[in-house]
Amino acid sequence: MKLRPALVKTGNRWFLGAVFLLFGLAIFSASGTAKTRTQTAEPDNPSPAAEAVETTTPALPDLHPVLKVIDGDTLQVELDGRAEVVRLIGVDTPESVDPRKPVQCFAQEATNKAKEILLDKKVKLESDPTQGDRDKYNRLLRYAFLENGKNLSELMISEGFAHEYTYQTPYKYRDEFKAAEAEAKAAKRGLWADATCVTAPTAAATADPNPNVTAGPTAAALDPNTGNYVCGAKTKCGEMVSCVEAMFYLNTCGLSRLDGDKDGVPCETLCN
Repeated sequence: MKLRPALVKTGNRWFLGAVFLLFGLAIFSASGTAKTRTQTAEPDNPSPAAEAVETTTPALPDLHPVLKVIDGDTLQVELDGRAEVVRLIGVDTPESVDPRKPVQCFAQEATNKAKEILLDKKVKLESDPTQGDRDKYNRLLRYAFLENGKNLSELMISEGFAHEYTYQTPYKYRDEFKAAEAEAKAAKRGLWADATCVTAPTAAATADPNPNVTAGPTAAALDPNTGNYVCGAKTKCGEMVSCVEAMFYLNTCGLSRLDGDKDGVPCETLCN
């Protein structure tokens, strides 16, 4: 039996339509699979925005502008919108601003060094619960760290501009400060240099300011050849013959035991 031309033509059209439909479904399926694979792979290839978040630099800690350098171990900073005086923990420099005392040997050098390091700079402050929050003068007791992370007290000690100083209770960085002082002494830097604070004393300087106090059993620490003070074998206030000698042993020879109350004045019976 022969099919009519119209029926053959219609059948061909249905056949071609079915072919195109199947081809379209195949393309759509392949596209969906590729998209799924791409989405699955994305975590291994983060976008630039994601990378930027992961590599963001942490915020810097609070830094406080230095307003003034008072001396080698005391500074004034801006803290919460007000000026605060900060006494550095674990360090002591020769006195330059105490109205009760003359400017001590190497005091100005220590102050100038602190100014060189601190003026127009900022510091990070760190408290130490072993030392309290403030001293009897209402100064904040803190460590100060420079913007490069260095501990200011340790830096001053290591370069010979300050002594390690323990007030009653050991503090957090005591071992580091003592090591810095030992190294500065060995290298004879600053305070520890042979020629530092060695001058020929005048008769007025060597006179005992308190003649009612019995002198120690030994002579003053003077070099018989030069007449200059030298660090000798004396270790006690009873061996000192004047306040000048006691100051020399405390500040130049590092005999801290002469200053039992840690107020910067050795041998109170001689120097008061």
